[in-house]
Amino acid sequence: MKRFFLLLVILGGLQTLRAQDPAIFNHYIVSPILINPSYAGFEEVHVLQGNFRNQWTGFPGAPVTYGFNYNGPIGRTLGVGFAVQGENIASITRFRFQLNYAFRYKIGENVKIAAGFSTEFSNLQLNNAALQNPFYETGDDLINAFNKGESILDATLGVNASFKDNTYIGLSFPNLIVAKISDIESGNPQGAFFKFFIFNLGHRFQFDNGFSFEPSLMMRQVMDVPFNLDFNAKVGFLEDRFIAGLSYRTGVGGALGVLLGTEFDQFRLFYSYDLSFQQFQQYNSGAHELTIALRLGKKR
Repeated sequence: MKRFFLLLVILGGLQTLRAQDPAIFNHYIVSPILINPSYAGFEEVHVLQGNFRNQWTGFPGAPVTYGFNYNGPIGRTLGVGFAVQGENIASITRFRFQLNYAFRYKIGENVKIAAGFSTEFSNLQLNNAALQNPFYETGDDLINAFNKGESILDATLGVNASFKDNTYIGLSFPNLIVAKISDIESGNPQGAFFKFFIFNLGHRFQFDNGFSFEPSLMMRQVMDVPFNLDFNAKVGFLEDRFIAGLSYRTGVGGALGVLLGTEFDQFRLFYSYDLSFQQFQQYNSGAHELTIALRLGKKR
């Protein structure tokens, strides 16, 4: 019984990590590269960015995610990027490395489109805390096998477009390799290749007094996670010296988030806090997320 309980905890942690793969961070509203590889180099500046998210704060074994990424242009048409990410949840540790490649093209003066592709390698492994768990039995072959880690290769395809630098639309297809392998293992090798997707759409209203208003939405259907829809509203004051936002997420009880940030010359800083409406919220203190970015170079 002890062995079964420990295995259940381990498998639950693995499933949670896999389910979060395409969108661990919620700051895609200020950094779309987090959900779509075609944004690599799209803004025609070099971006160095660090992200940190503490989910379900105060709950033992809650997910803690941290990462660093870069993306920037090469010439007039190409964009590249990479991301390194780590995550701890319960007794599971994950390391993730991602490479992004993108091609962008301008149509006239007002329309810009891009297509991108990312390849990703991740490794999931039990940490030492699992072996120190009182339910662990020395010599358990199944637990020891998980302790050696599991390597996963995956890929994402994405496209996006902007119109007059105000309206933007993006679509990405995550879990291309993992989903196909899952179909084969389940006996359905003819399953849809693009059945998981992340779609985002938004428009920025810019006013002469330095005030801006940017509503947006995101639809997400990813592997092992119920469909959800995000409604976002972001406002900027004093030419984005001060930024505030509000987000509402449907699915699994729903959640409400608040965003605060600033963009000053080349420096960007964003913080958000969100609360869930499901019953599990009474056992934790919500989620904190922080993004720090440096933008190098000027737009054309």
